[in-house]
Amino acid sequence: MDRAKTASAMNLALWPPLRALSGWSVKDLNGDLAAGVTLAAIAIPEQMATARLGGFAPEIGFFTFVAGSVAFALLGANRQLSAGADSTITPLFVGGLALIATSGSPHYLALAAMLALMVGLLVALSGIFRLGWIADLLSVPVTTGFLAGISVHIMVSQLPGLLGLPSQSGETLRRVGEIAANIHLTNLWSLALGLGVFAIVLVAERVSARIPAALIGMVLATLAVITLGLKNRGVEVLGALPNGFPTPGLPLVSFEDARALVPLALLIAIVVMVQTAATSRSFPPRDGEALDVNRDFVGVGAGSILSGLFGAFAVNASPPRTAIVAQTGGRSQLSGLIAAAIVLALGAFGGRLLADVPQAALAGVLMYVAQRILRWRVAANVYRQAPVEFALILITMVAIVVLPIETGVAIGIGLSLLHGIWGSTRTEPIELAQVPGTSVWWPPSGSSAGEQRSGVLVAAFQAPLSFVNADRFKRGLSDLIDASEDVQLVVLEASNIVEIDYTAAQALIDTIRHCRDKGAVFAIARMESLRAQAALKRFGIAEIVGAERIFHSVDAAIKKLGPGKPQLKKQDSLP
Repeated sequence: MDRAKTASAMNLALWPPLRALSGWSVKDLNGDLAAGVTLAAIAIPEQMATARLGGFAPEIGFFTFVAGSVAFALLGANRQLSAGADSTITPLFVGGLALIATSGSPHYLALAAMLALMVGLLVALSGIFRLGWIADLLSVPVTTGFLAGISVHIMVSQLPGLLGLPSQSGETLRRVGEIAANIHLTNLWSLALGLGVFAIVLVAERVSARIPAALIGMVLATLAVITLGLKNRGVEVLGALPNGFPTPGLPLVSFEDARALVPLALLIAIVVMVQTAATSRSFPPRDGEALDVNRDFVGVGAGSILSGLFGAFAVNASPPRTAIVAQTGGRSQLSGLIAAAIVLALGAFGGRLLADVPQAALAGVLMYVAQRILRWRVAANVYRQAPVEFALILITMVAIVVLPIETGVAIGIGLSLLHGIWGSTRTEPIELAQVPGTSVWWPPSGSSAGEQRSGVLVAAFQAPLSFVNADRFKRGLSDLIDASEDVQLVVLEASNIVEIDYTAAQALIDTIRHCRDKGAVFAIARMESLRAQAALKRFGIAEIVGAERIFHSVDAAIKKLGPGKPQLKKQDSLP
């Protein structure tokens, strides 16, 4: 029996499509079963609400969840990650598709399915070609601002449902104006139901995340509609949902429409990769297994492809649902498959059970989701510790709220990249000093000035050398050379130079020329990066400096080439 289990586990481990189930045994069944049932109870109202947020029928949310769960179980690596419809990316494609088609129309549904295919393909290919570094394109402040803007979009979109007002369309600020103009038409019963569901979820979350509070709130709201006859009092309900399974097939859209979706697909794919990587890293593998974010990209991407083939929309990793799986004892992706089976059965056969669910209840669920994705503590910490980066939060949030949402996301990504580049451009060459009594050379500080060697300049550059800082490096190091009295040896301490591009290589060559014009010997020490070493050879710098003047330590360079030491040979002249 034990041998059979071992062989079965080995087979699962060796078969790539079931890596997330490798090592599974019967003893894991109870944990996966409990996690699967809990996950389904939480996913049912959440997926309905997210589908409604996207302009889809509620059952489409069920099929999106099923597609994401099944595809990730087959192709993903993380044992607990839950993929499905997600409120983070839904406002993105809603805003983008609204510019092309009317929400809820056949054209809109076809475009959403095509967008899911494109997003899925981009994310999956990113995993196949191991492009996990793309997930780092958004800094924490920009991500925080992005989520704050998305939260505002969700709240504004759900206010009409919560207040029992006619649904609004158009830009966010225009929606706010229309809601304010119609606030006197608020249906108090709808408001009470929505706030009641919101309160139930909020309180239950404080007690235990395992409580399926959204489902409980939705059931209670539905019972209130039935027993109090609230449909006759203006409370809108979902109505009976169609039973059956969706028919797979490629969405029928024109080439022009598909081409128009490319920028939006790229933006959503980046957001999906960022959230998938963050979720996967937050719930790392157990038992010493290696984290495989790229494989998780393949799983989530395949989920969007499968979802698009069944006429649904793009999927994303969900941190809250993944946390539920972990907290309720989920040991493998079997928990996701169990939840998918329950949700699929409800979507295929239980349409009439959802007929009296009030729209306000789903709005209450989404209002809770909106306030939950706000990172108040992160924003407060950034404000205290990095005021300049706090401005990134505000700019990104305002851009997403005021501008078309895909434009706001693009601005956020651009700000994140510019902020990273700006940090590199500010790097200046610094002069190092020797720590007394040691061979260590360190940046001098007020408490420890260090010692200098007569006729020796040891300088460091604490960043990769690239086109963004090449001129600053050249000017800064040349100024240090000019300011040094009777300098005979210049040692570039290069432990932090991990890369050198073409522009920077020319700047380094110019600096070497300037050093020699001053009558000093130029040496390089502690260039540990293999990429930087290869660049020295590729650009001819190693030959110009001379292999005998490239050292493993600053101390070795000074002992060999310092003042009073015989020079190995005269350095080659530069053109």
